[in-house]
Amino acid sequence: MTLYIRLTLLLVASLLGVTTAYAGDTLEAARARGSILWGADQDGGAPYIFPSEVDQQTLIGFEVELAEAMSKELALKVAFQQSQWDALPSMLQARKVDIVMNGYEFMKDRAEAMDMTIPYYVYALQLEVRKDGPIQSWEQLKSPKPDGEKWRFGVLGGSAAEEYLAEFGGAIEVASYDGVTDAMREVETQKLDATLQDTPIASFYAKDFPNLRFVGDPVAPGYYVVYVRKGDRALVDALNNAFISLYRKGELERIYSGYGMWNTDQAELGAIIDSGKFYGVAAALADAPVAASATDGASAAVLAPDAAGASAAAAPVAVEKSRLANVADYARLLGYASGLTVLLSAISFPIAVALGLSVAIGRLYGPTWLKLPLTGYVEFLRGTPLMLQLYFIFYFLPEIGITISALPTAIIGLAVNYSAYESEIYRAGLQAIPGGQMEAALSLGMSRGQALQRIIVPQAFRIVIPPVVNDFIAMFKDTSVCSVVTIVELTKQFSVLSRNNVSDLVVLMGFTGLFYLLMSYPMSLIARMVEARLSNPVRP
Repeated sequence: MTLYIRLTLLLVASLLGVTTAYAGDTLEAARARGSILWGADQDGGAPYIFPSEVDQQTLIGFEVELAEAMSKELALKVAFQQSQWDALPSMLQARKVDIVMNGYEFMKDRAEAMDMTIPYYVYALQLEVRKDGPIQSWEQLKSPKPDGEKWRFGVLGGSAAEEYLAEFGGAIEVASYDGVTDAMREVETQKLDATLQDTPIASFYAKDFPNLRFVGDPVAPGYYVVYVRKGDRALVDALNNAFISLYRKGELERIYSGYGMWNTDQAELGAIIDSGKFYGVAAALADAPVAASATDGASAAVLAPDAAGASAAAAPVAVEKSRLANVADYARLLGYASGLTVLLSAISFPIAVALGLSVAIGRLYGPTWLKLPLTGYVEFLRGTPLMLQLYFIFYFLPEIGITISALPTAIIGLAVNYSAYESEIYRAGLQAIPGGQMEAALSLGMSRGQALQRIIVPQAFRIVIPPVVNDFIAMFKDTSVCSVVTIVELTKQFSVLSRNNVSDLVVLMGFTGLFYLLMSYPMSLIARMVEARLSNPVRP
């Protein structure tokens, strides 16, 4: 879906002749406002950026600490901006963020579209399977399973692991997931045969998935880099200098050691720095040698089960909270996200109803020249997904100089999308009113507008109450799509909490379902009351 959306937007841009102008002044603008906007996704989980066990509203992780250290070096605040992981390049392109730092691996196609810093971490890919599973080596994956079926892998969509498996070939079938723990859970429940994870992820989550084991040494070493927009050379140089300073001061080692991530592979960072080559262009980094230690026994030792447990324990969790306190935190955070869901729906739906009714009246009673474009409006909106429409508003419009922030984008997107469906509901309701009613009203001296306002629309309103209420309830759930434009509503908040609190998944699902029920069921009751009232004859 995301690839489809990006290709569609690229096609629209090419048809309109739109090109992006990169001013290369991001650092200057950041200094003017006193902060750099850092794009990342807390849904990605540990050890990168995730909610603290002590306070679910506080974000921790090695990249959070790295951002704080960078802030001191740059003398600028590094402000976190939530975004979906695979949408981060689009966020950068649309100038919604200044930097992307979220375990984003160096890839040639990314480096062609964005500028990047020197590496800040050397990772590799670790194969994980069930403890009782049949997979013992990579060699085994070159042939089908005994039953002739392919080996089923789960990986993070758009990651280096997905790219590696595509090039590996063999008898492998790959499924992409939005979160790393989803794939691990699917392996434990035997829906998948294996998963391939970055070494920091495999190490950190070992304690949460005790039924998984590592197979072989890590493979395909690579680099995590910070991406910026093309032409932002001053920002690249400033970030490079910050990383060099942090490495030489021992700050990188201190931060990574706190999460059990410091290993012999990180010597490659020093080699890159000492070489004097600051890899701000793709070709230079693509040719950079990778330390042999990235695939030797030393790396594998870092990921041994006992070391994995130590790494998790080393993460900065100050106090062990009671289960009851955790549940209270979940209820509070999900309740707040529910409030945002209600806000989006309560503002968007009346706008959708007003637009939909106007379109329906225009198609039925408007001038001939207006009917065709209104029909096109309805069919276009019903024929394209809401996600694409939100992407267009949030990511494409800035390319032509129109920038709309996240909340207005969500409201506009929901309202316009639902207006098409509302128009069809009202059109059916208006057509259900006998034509003689309009003729009678006109014969009494009413104008067409007065007849619609006083006679036709009120009767149509009674007919359409059930489907309109059904649409309103559906909007509560469709607000989840707004997470693509950085809105953390109920479903997104559940996703963030569930990926980082695996043991409390059932509790989180229960709360989320309860909040959705509390939002939608009262609307059903109100609709029944209104229907009953309108269906009763008026008494003198």
